[in-house]
Amino acid sequence: MRLPIWLSQHLAALRALLVLTIILGLAYPLAFVAIGKIPGLSDKSGGSLVAHGSTLIGQSFTDADGNPVRKYFQSRPSAAGDGYDPTATSASNLGPEDVVDTADRKSLLTQVCERSLAIGKLEGVDGSRPYCTPDGVGAVLAVFFRDGLTGPITRVVSVNQTGTPFTAAYKGVTVEPAKAGEDYVAEGGVITPIRGNAPAHPVVPADAVTASGSGLDPDISPQYAQLQVPRVARERGMSEKGVQDLVKKYTDGRALGFMGEPGVNVLELNMALDKG
Repeated sequence: MRLPIWLSQHLAALRALLVLTIILGLAYPLAFVAIGKIPGLSDKSGGSLVAHGSTLIGQSFTDADGNPVRKYFQSRPSAAGDGYDPTATSASNLGPEDVVDTADRKSLLTQVCERSLAIGKLEGVDGSRPYCTPDGVGAVLAVFFRDGLTGPITRVVSVNQTGTPFTAAYKGVTVEPAKAGEDYVAEGGVITPIRGNAPAHPVVPADAVTASGSGLDPDISPQYAQLQVPRVARERGMSEKGVQDLVKKYTDGRALGFMGEPGVNVLELNMALDKG
């Protein structure tokens, strides 16, 4: 007996649903669970959870007031939520041209300058950077010309400082401090970053002052780790060599020997230090 066309179509759809449910709903997930159990992959597939967090997600090592705990290595900054929030993973989306502070937020340049200065003080090194003022904001001027973009300079404003400007004059014109709420770009000022005399290669490395793309990076560069070695050794009463040996132990090389850069897992390193 031949079934009606409409009934045949419904039975074919039901068979397809059952087959795809078995393949995609059961076999496919179970296959990847099995792959995740392969030695070398099981730690990552399980999230690498440990008593103090996950070795795959960065975290802060600060006190209740947000100050760095000096006996621990510090992670790189995070722009994910309030910091290292896996439910809000993101970058700041601020680029190199974000150099002017506003009433709502600090520019990327000022954030970098501020972090570098703070790390310099924490580690006892020079925290200066190009295009940063000595007090840790972006060294940026709004330069006004008589004819818009040409002609003699008529006015200069240090746009990120409401106090004493980082430089008294620019090309013979006295530099004014900024006034809160003023938009000097809208007024016709030409934004001019000033490099200053900071070293071309700052002591504080880039990953110490910038967040990763995800905001969850658990690693820091070997350079940033080495910068922190003297402080951690001093706070824990250890030799610098002993701390350096641990840094080397928890440094991962490039993936496949050539992809990416070496990194030091901060959580694993700090846990090893606590174990003595």
